[in-house]
Amino acid sequence: MAKEDYKNLELPPKYVPKKSEPYMCPQQLAYFYQLLSAQKDELLHDTDSTLSAVRIAEKADSAGVGDDSDNATFEQEITMNLRMSERDNNLLRKINAALERMENGTYGYSVVSGEEIGISRMLARPLATMTVDEQEEYEKRK
Repeated sequence: MAKEDYKNLELPPKYVPKKSEPYMCPQQLAYFYQLLSAQKDELLHDTDSTLSAVRIAEKADSAGVGDDSDNATFEQEITMNLRMSERDNNLLRKINAALERMENGTYGYSVVSGEEIGISRMLARPLATMTVDEQEEYEKRK
């Protein structure tokens, strides 16, 4: 099976990667690819909605409609939406990085040691880039 066949691989309904399968076999890669691609699509859609909400709030604020309380609410909405957008953009960067690691064959392997991260951890945190021990060590040093 070619390296990139995981992108078009049709999985059985309710498929979940198992420890008994070869690590990061095409089926597992297809599972994570589909999961991350769906998250990416949702984020891109949400980003469009968030930016539209910011634009509407900015227009209402700049139009001078409403009293000081309304204007404060508009400003608070704009700030909250911009923070959400920033958070979504950070998550989108992580998803793109994970998809890139799939492309180059390093997805599911530690960026520190090259060791397998483990299917259990990848199921819990599909964007993981380190083993549990490496992550704990990293957080202690931080």
